[in-house]
Amino acid sequence: MSAMDRSLILHAERGFLVCRKPIGVECEHELPLLLAEALPCRAETLRCVHRLDRAVGGVMVWARTAGAAAALSRQVQERTLQKEYLAVCAGIPTPEAGELRDLLFKDSLKQKSYVVASARRGVKEALLDYCVLQSTEINGSPASFLRVTLHTGRFHQIRCQLASRGHPLLGDGKYGSRERGCTAALWSCRLAFRHPETNAPLAFETMPPRAFPWEQFAEN
Repeated sequence: MSAMDRSLILHAERGFLVCRKPIGVECEHELPLLLAEALPCRAETLRCVHRLDRAVGGVMVWARTAGAAAALSRQVQERTLQKEYLAVCAGIPTPEAGELRDLLFKDSLKQKSYVVASARRGVKEALLDYCVLQSTEINGSPASFLRVTLHTGRFHQIRCQLASRGHPLLGDGKYGSRERGCTAALWSCRLAFRHPETNAPLAFETMPPRAFPWEQFAEN
């Protein structure tokens, strides 16, 4: 296994694997081909149980059997598969730690989510917790390094909820960022779930690359 393969595959068993998705790789078609080459196995045997946007990198779990896919999908539905992210946003959220709870509407034509005031068809509740780890100045403007715990998995949830409060992710032009030096600064840093066969607790972590804007913060 090459050095690139080792950085891609974090853990592999008969029923599932955990990987470090590269930024810029689409997760439903492109990523399975990379994983299949690294293992090796057939790409069509890999089952996607949760997704990351193309611009977002970090830890993901994939099922390799129908039984593991069912067990992991059930954890996603029951919200027992725990997801944590690192993010860099414009400005400094107030308060510096708290909960964001919104109603989100996904516009499928625009491939974008919006915070709305009331429930209607297609609107779903979105909930996350965040904490500002550090703040600094990037290209003359304040920016914050956040840790986010996701409690619901809505389309573009973190991107939309932060942007709705005037704190778009750096590089996320779709949600209002003017920074052009990176893609949306969001990274899946920790995934915790139960082993699909033994039910033992598992947790996997990975940090973002030492590249803009992540290298601006000492704890990365």
